[in-house]
Amino acid sequence: MALHVMPSPFFRPLELIPESGVYRVFHAGHRQAHEVTLLRGELFPECKQCGRAVHFELLRPAPGLENHPGYLIRLYQVPHPEEDAA
Repeated sequence: MALHVMPSPFFRPLELIPESGVYRVFHAGHRQAHEVTLLRGELFPECKQCGRAVHFELLRPAPGLENHPGYLIRLYQVPHPEEDAA
């Protein structure tokens, strides 16, 4: 009997983003999980605070978002919330 291993639903920094959508970001203890919108074909970003000690889970796919002419934001590093307040 063959053992079927389910693929992990989580993605790591510097892996290729398989589909555009809203992802939940889990950090290594320094902040609560939160959501970001990421684009297919880009790389999952590192966290400015915890580096590669983050992982991502797709919550809501948004097919075609990467081709939307008004969507120009690219996230290359997950910012820390204390910097947002400054």
